[in-house]
Amino acid sequence: MTTQRRMRLGLSMRYHGYHVAAWRHPDVPAAGTLDYRYFLRTAQTAERACFDMVFLADGVGVRTRDEPAGSQSVSAMNAELEPLTLMAALATHTSHIGLVATASTTYNEPFHIARKYASLDHISGGRAGWNIVTSWSDEEARNFNRDQHLDYDTRYERAEEFARVVIGLWDSWEDDAFVRDKASGRYYDPEKLHVLNHQGKHFKVRGPLNSAMTPQGRPILVQAGAAEQGQAIAAAYADVVYAMPFDLVSAQDYYATLKGRLAAHGRTPDDLLILPGFTPYVGRTEAEAREKHDQMRRLIHPKAGLALLYNYCGDLSGYDLDGPVPDPRDDARVRSIGHGQVRMAQREGLTIRQLYERVAAGNAGRVLIGSAEQMADDMQQWFENGAADGFNICPSHLPGGLDDFAALVVPELQRRGLFRTEYEGTTLRQNLGLPPYVNCYQRPNASRAAE
Repeated sequence: MTTQRRMRLGLSMRYHGYHVAAWRHPDVPAAGTLDYRYFLRTAQTAERACFDMVFLADGVGVRTRDEPAGSQSVSAMNAELEPLTLMAALATHTSHIGLVATASTTYNEPFHIARKYASLDHISGGRAGWNIVTSWSDEEARNFNRDQHLDYDTRYERAEEFARVVIGLWDSWEDDAFVRDKASGRYYDPEKLHVLNHQGKHFKVRGPLNSAMTPQGRPILVQAGAAEQGQAIAAAYADVVYAMPFDLVSAQDYYATLKGRLAAHGRTPDDLLILPGFTPYVGRTEAEAREKHDQMRRLIHPKAGLALLYNYCGDLSGYDLDGPVPDPRDDARVRSIGHGQVRMAQREGLTIRQLYERVAAGNAGRVLIGSAEQMADDMQQWFENGAADGFNICPSHLPGGLDDFAALVVPELQRRGLFRTEYEGTTLRQNLGLPPYVNCYQRPNASRAAE
């Protein structure tokens, strides 16, 4: 009998939510980003709803700029908890939900990352995941002895080698290496210990890792493989990919392209799960959902809205907010996206205020507004038509945005047989339906580490 394919759901829980004005919502604790209990409530709510994992994005510095002047002081994106520390705390008060934390390959070393995530996997009983990112801002570079961030190609070249070294370190010990035989006095079998001895362009790492093979074999690897280099890393190593397509056709194209790259690495399409992200505004009716969206829209500080457009359109603070969107200025940093934003705004007759309200609704990501039935219809269409294996939910605000989704959309997905009603296993790998991980030295014809 064939088991029905089920959606996978991740929850992104950075800051106070994905709307730029989330911290101003009356039900949101403004100091929540530094309160462990705030995140614990979110993680436990997601676990009761049987989400696969919670996910925490991160940057190693304050990346918002005071552009236009005065905008940085109205932003809440400047003080937060370090992800791995937070996830270790959440692990002790949850039992099934996966714990995915972001760590940069640009400003870390492979041994540190391998050891920390192995520890989180042991502490959580096999629920750890590493979101592999490169750091892209000069603000981060200046915190690590640099004036500018690494160029694009170098960042991704380093990231690929970094991931390879980490995986090699996780394979230092075979799963039955530690015999711990008190009678004989033998603690481990030396034949099942493997020293990596990696020497590459960016890293020289001997090993072995001072940790045993973890409960799920190794932590889950998560990646946002949008660009060519990112897709190459995802195809080779990732278990889960977060994607941000805006429409079904582009989502289907991305899904087919990335899945099509797996065979070159000896992998099957089922070895990689693709989870597009979106921000939901859900109510018992569409009208109620739109009122929730409008409530958030009314909370946007104009300077925060203009800051959202700065990279795309340049400084618009001298223009009438309720006037038309001008052509992109010379100080726009991301001109290709800026031109697209401007063309869309001009085509639809949007004002500057209306444009930043639209961008703010999902932090420039995809937004869905509607009833539980309407939202489930959209998700089902993507899921059943080669666009998604599930979704990464990015609530507008926390805890309310998650509470609404858990109370309204999850039961509708369950009613349709699209989502679980209880967890299938105890590890993140099991609940994602991924194949068991086999140490590289225990695979057929294995003779050495995967270098």
